[in-house]
Amino acid sequence: MTKCTRLLTFCVAVLLTASQAPAQFIAHDPGPRGGPAGAGGTLPGLSTGQIDVFHAGRNDFEETDTIGTGLGPRFNLDSCAGCHSQPATGGSSSAVNPQVSVATAFGARNVVPSFIRPDGPVREARFKYKANGTRDGGVHALFVISGRKDGTGDATGCTIQQDDFEGNLARNNVIFRIPTPTFGGGLIEMIPDSAIVANQHAATLAKTLLGITGRPNHNGNDGTIARFGWKAQNKSLLLFAGEAYNVEQGITNELFQTERDEAASCPLVTMPNDVTNLDGAGAPDVLSGIQKFAFFMTFLAPPQPSVDTPGGTASIGRGRQLFSAIGCALCHTPMLTTGPSATGALDRQTVNLFSDLLLHNMGAGLADDVVQGSAGPDEFRTAPLWGLGQRLFFLHDGRTRDLVEAIRAHRSAATVRYRASEANLVVDRFGTLGEAHKQDLLNFLRSR
Repeated sequence: MTKCTRLLTFCVAVLLTASQAPAQFIAHDPGPRGGPAGAGGTLPGLSTGQIDVFHAGRNDFEETDTIGTGLGPRFNLDSCAGCHSQPATGGSSSAVNPQVSVATAFGARNVVPSFIRPDGPVREARFKYKANGTRDGGVHALFVISGRKDGTGDATGCTIQQDDFEGNLARNNVIFRIPTPTFGGGLIEMIPDSAIVANQHAATLAKTLLGITGRPNHNGNDGTIARFGWKAQNKSLLLFAGEAYNVEQGITNELFQTERDEAASCPLVTMPNDVTNLDGAGAPDVLSGIQKFAFFMTFLAPPQPSVDTPGGTASIGRGRQLFSAIGCALCHTPMLTTGPSATGALDRQTVNLFSDLLLHNMGAGLADDVVQGSAGPDEFRTAPLWGLGQRLFFLHDGRTRDLVEAIRAHRSAATVRYRASEANLVVDRFGTLGEAHKQDLLNFLRSR
């Protein structure tokens, strides 16, 4: 064998060995958990009447509204379940965004904004500032009913126009929000303020060492702790339901009685669209839509976690230990407890929500420059993690489908305008984990 032949043989052997060597393992998001939804059902222990109201509420929640039932004049979608459908009614945004088709349904003359995509997520848009430079922060509905004729109403004479979303995008004046899941809402509502405050002051040394503070978003009138919404801006499920019905669908109701746009040719149903029917034969018939929505969310059970998917029971168990060890649980509190309630299903129940329901400063990377209640432009409520295993989109604006990216997005250095994120040191700890340990933690999160 010549020297050249031996050299060629050696090179081929090296290349074959390299091609057969296992690639370095890199932890990755296992993705949405398959199998049954494990969500969408009732809390255990409800009475027959409570179950009846739950089903009546779910039916209304899934109903598609039309011009004749009060849709618009400005709206984001035509049903509650259109926003809250993954992995079951009451959840978050689905993989297919219904906002694309509703834009021009029944002849409506809307243009789909560039930030609304067929593959989701469902989004609402808020403008940071008004044209005069003062703060805005309110929802600017994506669509109008102009040109729509859906069989229950004719808005072909309506001439109102969509807001200038593309112009505001160009001026960096638009932020997005995606739907928050409503699973277990009644349990969250019944957690006493005292339990939230006690948890806030627990493990103070560990929180101080990691730069974690957190504070409640207090209701401006009675001083109690608000807890629903991305910035914990809503106190109760009824308020949450009434506001969403008006803001997202344009349906006026007993909490929000005036149209968001009173252009003369456009509000075709000029009285509150949804009211209590005092002549109804039973509770489901008497209750208004927003009351039924609230009861639906009140009696909606939390999602059921998996004990072995993804990654197996051992990996999930290790991940749970790491979740606490690196400090995630200091904000994403694994368990709180409800207070006394006349409803047995809500009375002193364990709530495995993985949230402290407090506002935390998240830094410039996540700041949306919107103020709601006492929540500042860089503050958000700790998002509950139950149901995370089947969620498709992450963070308040749905910017990513990847859980690893979502974790890293929690890290943000201080700037001239914003403080450093409270999550920085915890994210750093996550980054120092070995890849196998990172995978255990990701498996645990996706098992929720």
